[in-house]
Amino acid sequence: MRGKIAVALAAGIIATPVPAYAAPSRADVALRWAPIHYQDVDATGSHALAGKSDFITRYDYDNNLIGTDNWDHAGQHTGAAVYYDVVETSSHWFITYFFYHPRDWVDHPFFETEHENDGEGLTEIIEKNGTDYGVLRAAVTVAHSDFYSYTPSGSTWTNGKETIDGTLRLEASTHDSYQHPVTAQEAKGHGLKAWPQYDINGDGIVYYPSLTASESPSGADDRDVRYQLIDIFGSGGMWAQRTDANLFASLGTFKGDTSGDCGVGTYSCSTNSANAPWGWDDGNDVPARGEIATDPARLAAEYFTVPGTLSRTYTYNPYNSAAAALKKAAATLPRTVD
Repeated sequence: MRGKIAVALAAGIIATPVPAYAAPSRADVALRWAPIHYQDVDATGSHALAGKSDFITRYDYDNNLIGTDNWDHAGQHTGAAVYYDVVETSSHWFITYFFYHPRDWVDHPFFETEHENDGEGLTEIIEKNGTDYGVLRAAVTVAHSDFYSYTPSGSTWTNGKETIDGTLRLEASTHDSYQHPVTAQEAKGHGLKAWPQYDINGDGIVYYPSLTASESPSGADDRDVRYQLIDIFGSGGMWAQRTDANLFASLGTFKGDTSGDCGVGTYSCSTNSANAPWGWDDGNDVPARGEIATDPARLAAEYFTVPGTLSRTYTYNPYNSAAAALKKAAATLPRTVD
C-alpha cells in the first residue's frame, strides 16, 4: 500500500498537503507597528528620583491596583511596559498605545502643578491592503489636553477638519527586521508627539517593543530598553478593571490624591488628573471624550481626508458593548485630558 501511495505522489495524482496558513494575531499586528519610543529624562530635583519618575512602567508596578499610592511608590519597580488595544473594521486596524508614568511632576516652577499617575499615548491607523500587516497611514498622539496628527512619508491621507501637524518618521529596530514609527515624550509632564517634535535632551531612554520582555533602564541614560506590550482587552486587564473604584475615580480617570510629597515646592498637587484611553479628549475637536480609542474610525474620518474606503462598521471592538454607557457618562464630564 505504501508503495502505491509513493507512486501516486510521484505522479502528482495525490497532492502533497500544504500547511495551513496562520494569519498574524492582533498582538502580532500591534507589535509590528509598536513605536520605537524616545523618552527624555530629567534626573534633577527631589521629585525626579534620579530619573526614575520619567521611566514608563505598568500602573500596577507596585503589585496592587490602588491608584492613590503610585506617587508614593514611584521608582520601586521600573520594568518597561506599554498597553495597547486593537479594534478593526473591514478596511483598517486601529491600534491605541498607552504609556504610563506614576508621576507627572515639576522640579522648581512655583506656578506649575503636578499630579499622581500620568497617561499619554497615540492611536495609529493601519490600512488593510492584503498583506500580513497592512500599511501605516496616520497617527494621532496625545499631549496633555491636545491631540496632534501625523502621516508617514508617502501616505495618501491629507488634511481633514484638522491640519496634519507633521511627519511620522520610521526607524529600523535593532530587535526585529521592521521599520517602526518613532514617538517621543517630554520629561516631567510626558506629553507625547512624533519624534523629533519631542526629543531626548541630554539623558534619556530609547525603548523598543516586545511581546515578552520588560526591561528596566540601567540608569537615566540607556538607549536600548525593551518594553512589554500588554493587551488592554486581556483577561483581567485595564478594560476589565475600568469600574475598580480603587484604581479609577470616574469613567476613564485614574484615582490620585495628594499623599507623599506631591505638590511640595510647587503650586499644587491636583487629584484624579490622569486618563485611560477611553478618557482622552481634545476639547477643540469634534470626536467626543474617549473616541480616539473607542471610535477611532470616526476620529480618522474627522481628522483626515481619506481616499478609498474607510469603513465605520467594526468587526472587532470590545468597547462597543459599553459604548452607550461610555458616551452617556462622558457627556457629564469636563472635556479635559491629562
